[in-house]
Amino acid sequence: MHKAKFIKAISLATSLVLSTSAFSATWKIAVGDGGGSAQEELAIKFSDVLAEKTGSKYKTNIFVNGQLGSEQATVNDVSMGTLDMSIIGSNNLAPFSPSIGILSLPYIFENIDQAETIINSDIEKNLTETVLKQANVRIVAWSYSGFRMLTNSKRPVKNLKDLEGLFIRVPKSDLIIKTYQSLGINPTPVAWSETFTALQQKVVDGQETPYAAIHSMKFAEIQKYLTETHYLFQLEPLIISESVFQDQSADVQKAILEAGKEATAHSLAWIKEKEDGIKKELVAKYSVQIDQLEDEAEWVKKAQAGVWPEFYEQVGGKDKINELLRTLGRDEI
Repeated sequence: MHKAKFIKAISLATSLVLSTSAFSATWKIAVGDGGGSAQEELAIKFSDVLAEKTGSKYKTNIFVNGQLGSEQATVNDVSMGTLDMSIIGSNNLAPFSPSIGILSLPYIFENIDQAETIINSDIEKNLTETVLKQANVRIVAWSYSGFRMLTNSKRPVKNLKDLEGLFIRVPKSDLIIKTYQSLGINPTPVAWSETFTALQQKVVDGQETPYAAIHSMKFAEIQKYLTETHYLFQLEPLIISESVFQDQSADVQKAILEAGKEATAHSLAWIKEKEDGIKKELVAKYSVQIDQLEDEAEWVKKAQAGVWPEFYEQVGGKDKINELLRTLGRDEI
């Protein structure tokens, strides 16, 4: 080989090696819930697909149980670019982008199929664009985490009257706090990281989270009564720092978005497969008593009348709510 050509070939090979090593990363993903949760499952699937699509050049480290801070704190960190990714409840993203609070309005979803319809609609695309503008974070995937169920250590709850006198832990979310107030009780905001201890020490009597979180956080060890409620289907976005996303090549950006899409589909299938098994385990292993509400129609009436009007402006107005309801084939307000 001619000397000049040989040197050029060596130079090209060297540059390829350098570029391969330079364009790789290990990103941190913050997860508020424990191992075995719907949040962790979304993170694992996203990470596996991302590694596959990038030849294992892009990997993640997943930190469960709020090791990297509260969900709201991690939103701020991702926005600032000091944390790569986080999975948070929509209600914990709402303080940074109020429009996404529409997904947390009480009884906005009647079943999991309606949640899926919205995630696959233009409404989701518009919410994602608004969140990007307002919070400087990009939603790349969604966890279908299930309806928030009510648990407590004192007594069965089958109707509104049974709620009286119970101290229920809720997240620091105006929407969720207002929802319980509309039902006639004063909820107690407690940080997620402190919830198990608060329940164990009887600081609060109960809490409300989806089945997968109840299981992963081991609440059944100290909460023997569970009531199936359907006031909030928990949709939890995986967000990535926009500065991190924009620093990537077009191919890597495509891989991130494709991994997010596959992870979202996997989350839906996973929750449908796992939730019934979790429910059976709570009964068989922990002797949890599971009750149905006798008067949930009254819960719907009180929560929607007492909460929705107060949040019209925050979520973009009644027109936005009606657009969502039309998409679901439901009556407008």
